[in-house]
Amino acid sequence: MEKKTSIDQFYQEMSNATGQSIYSFLPPDISKDIGHFNIFDIAETFNETRRTQLMPYNKRMYYKISMIRGHNLAEYADKTFEIKKNALLFATPKIPYHWLPQDEHQSGFFCVFTDDFLVRNKTGVVLDDLPIFQTGAYPIFQIDDEKTEEVLQIFRKMQQELHSDYRFKYDLIRNYVLELIHFGQKLQPLDEQNSSHNAAARVTSLFIELLERQFPIESPNQKLNLRTAKDFAERLSVHVNHLNKVLKESIGKTTTEVIGNRIVQEAKYLLKQTNWNVSEIAYSLGFEEVAHFSNFFKKHTQLTPLAYRS
Repeated sequence: MEKKTSIDQFYQEMSNATGQSIYSFLPPDISKDIGHFNIFDIAETFNETRRTQLMPYNKRMYYKISMIRGHNLAEYADKTFEIKKNALLFATPKIPYHWLPQDEHQSGFFCVFTDDFLVRNKTGVVLDDLPIFQTGAYPIFQIDDEKTEEVLQIFRKMQQELHSDYRFKYDLIRNYVLELIHFGQKLQPLDEQNSSHNAAARVTSLFIELLERQFPIESPNQKLNLRTAKDFAERLSVHVNHLNKVLKESIGKTTTEVIGNRIVQEAKYLLKQTNWNVSEIAYSLGFEEVAHFSNFFKKHTQLTPLAYRS
């Protein structure tokens, strides 16, 4: 069965969270060559009960910009930010985060878009090169009512254009997205709040989520992107030594041990349940050389891959 793309998963989660049909959320007349864009009014989309259940840790291969009014907490790995009133949030696929509404009085907008919404249309923008989307950043900003109204006005313009019949509306919306990005880049990040009491549990949870989102491997052409302790530490915006310390204390294993055990588990499944050759399995699990994979597998199981398969 084909694995869902993350934007499909987003709409499924929206349907689950609101009780509405997936098709009620899809943007009008958007085609694949445009990329993907959509915008949501929080107060209109979610009822008061469901507004307290927004934005869990999940798979995000899309970008998200939110302007949210209400009392909230935002968690990024070992950082927690308290938002007392207005928050402008830039979410990237690189950095998982958890948004915790503290009351049901939530309003504002958020938009989602894929990188090809900008790239395919030759804006010259590489999103991951922008400061607002850099790994290690915490792109969340607390702003006053005046600036909030400026941002909300941009969202209202996007919403209006999305439902218009203007031929070049997506070009105009693209400019509004860039305006929001530049608005955010002019702001200073919110000061870090005291969050040491539950930081370790959050880092562990995020690490496991990042690890598991790479599985199952469903095609010989699919390849693990995160394989080393350094890879995960960079994605979580923590020092590799800190990540090792946290995992050792919480689950009794180092980062490398946890990653290795999960890769071995997947290798066993692929060897038994698929007809892929060892070279294909090695590649999909991030090994450039079959010999490296064989040595790795034998170290963990005392068997070669072919011996295990037979």
